[in-house]
Amino acid sequence: MKARTSAEDFAEAARRHLDDVHAFLVYLTGDRTVAEDLTAETFARALERWHRYDPRRGSARTWLCQLARSTALDHFRAEDRRRRREGRFAVAELRAPSDPVFGDGLSPALERALAQLSAAEREVVALRVVLELDGEGAARVLGISTTACSTRLSRALAKLEKEVSAGVAA
Repeated sequence: MKARTSAEDFAEAARRHLDDVHAFLVYLTGDRTVAEDLTAETFARALERWHRYDPRRGSARTWLCQLARSTALDHFRAEDRRRRREGRFAVAELRAPSDPVFGDGLSPALERALAQLSAAEREVVALRVVLELDGEGAARVLGISTTACSTRLSRALAKLEKEVSAGVAA
C-alpha cells in the first residue's frame, strides 16, 4: 500500500474543513464576498505552509482557523491602510434585515443580533458554537487563554440573547 503524500494530506484537510473555514470567516467579517476571497487566500497560504503543520499541536481544523484569522487580520489592516491613503473613512453599510449574511435559515432577529456583536464576539461564537471547537482549540485560534475565551463566549451569548429578546418584544 502506497503511503500518503503531504499533498494528499493537505487535499483531504482542505476538503474536510473548507466549509468550516468559510463559515468562520463569514462570522468574522460579516460579509460573504469578503469571506469567499479570504477563504481562497487562507487555503493558498495553507498550501504553501502545509509543511509547517504539526498534528501534535492541534487539529488541522484548528490550524486552518488560526491561518484564516491571521489572513482576515491582514486583510483588515490592509483595508485600513487603503482607506487612510484615500483620505476617507469607511462607513458601515446597513444591511436590509432580509439580506442574510451569517447563515441560511437564521431569523431576521438573530441576523440583526449577530450584526450587533463586535468582531471578537462574532469570532468566538463562530468558533465555539458554529464550528463546535472545544474551548482549548478556540482559545488557541484566538491567541487567548481558555478562561478568556470562555468569558468572551459567555458575554457574547448574553448579548445575543438580550438583542434577540428585545427584537421579539418589539
